[in-house]
Amino acid sequence: MYYYLLQGLLLGLAYVAPIGIQNLYVINIAVLEGRKKGFEVALITIFFDISLALACFFGVGILIDMFPVFKGITLFAGCIVVIFIGFKLIRSHPQISNNVEIEHDNLLKVTGICFAITWFNPQAIIDGSLLLGGFRASLPYGMSNYFIMGVCIASITWFLSLATITSLFRSKFNNMVMRWINITCGVIIIFYGLKLGRSFIQFIR
Repeated sequence: MYYYLLQGLLLGLAYVAPIGIQNLYVINIAVLEGRKKGFEVALITIFFDISLALACFFGVGILIDMFPVFKGITLFAGCIVVIFIGFKLIRSHPQISNNVEIEHDNLLKVTGICFAITWFNPQAIIDGSLLLGGFRASLPYGMSNYFIMGVCIASITWFLSLATITSLFRSKFNNMVMRWINITCGVIIIFYGLKLGRSFIQFIR
């Protein structure tokens, strides 16, 4: 049980930590508005991030349960895409920019932006479905709930930590730090992609 919870936590951190639109939005709010506003945006982002993770995990999981051949397809596609994501992260050069649109005066506007940058991102939905759905296909029966619980804990931990650290060290949170975050996460995601590949080989055997 704890092994799959920890596995979900590590994968969740590696998946959510790479600097993307969600993280840039939280970073910019925390840098410009401070810890309180950063926490507000982080909590809203956590809600939508977890809702997307659950949809990706259980949505693809239903197809896997209904059509066993889909398990093999998901494992294979997940392996290829996840490894590609890892290499892409390693090669990326994220930039902190004040050009991110910030509508922080109105809670409804903030919620709308957090929803849009999470659910209106087709790439995030596809990648999340292949990554999380692929791992659901490789999990033993009854362990999937612990795994996705770890993913949800990772989302909560990451975004709250991001808002806290960014607001405390505004002047020191630079592009180089973000670059190393992406490199570390890229390596971890490639490792998980290789694990999916091994599960695919075991499946076809």
